Amino acid sequence: MQIHHLSESNSVLHHFLAEIREVIVQEDSMRFRRNMERIGEIMAYELSKNLDYKTIEIQTPLAQKTTVKIKDNLVICSILRAGLTLHTGFLNYFDRAENGFVSAYRHHHNNEAHFDILVEYQAVANLENKILILVDPMLATGQSLLAVYHKLLEQSIPEAIHIAVAIAAPEGIAFLEQHLPASCHLWVAAIDDRLNENKYIVPGLGDAGDLAYGNKL
Repeated sequence: MQIHHLSESNSVLHHFLAEIREVIVQEDSMRFRRNMERIGEIMAYELSKNLDYKTIEIQTPLAQKTTVKIKDNLVICSILRAGLTLHTGFLNYFDRAENGFVSAYRHHHNNEAHFDILVEYQAVANLENKILILVDPMLATGQSLLAVYHKLLEQSIPEAIHIAVAIAAPEGIAFLEQHLPASCHLWVAAIDDRLNENKYIVPGLGDAGDLAYGNKL
């Protein structure tokens, strides 16, 4: 798996990452959603450098101009519900992309430390020979992303797979490296220290879905 760590160089990305983490700023859910969307936009721009382009001719008011446009057919797929904000950022830049939505969540049995990943609802465009961009704000254990990956590939096989996450734990990255093809790309805005005993990212930011859309039952 090819890893692209976007925080290795300074940019405005760090500003938005700081705001989605800070407790006081998190009290403004609208700002949290917008900052996560901005992070998606920055990640989409960086990812766009790895896409294929084709030469086209366009007509300006004064003359013809030779330029390029994206050649690839893209499908942006997010994991409900937390992934919606990051999804919007990618869609702002890849506005002609098709879309997909999948629900995946931790199902705890008797204690907080052990859980299964349940993948239920999905509404996804045909992925055959297209570029799949799978987005989710948090990469903790990696089990949710892997479960969704296998579910999506049951129906069709994309040409290439890009996974985009805002914040990742080293354990989750290592897990995906073990289970995903070497050709996969992982785009990470920030890599944090570790997972705690309950498999949450530290320092992390809390529950991205709750911060964006309110606490769930």
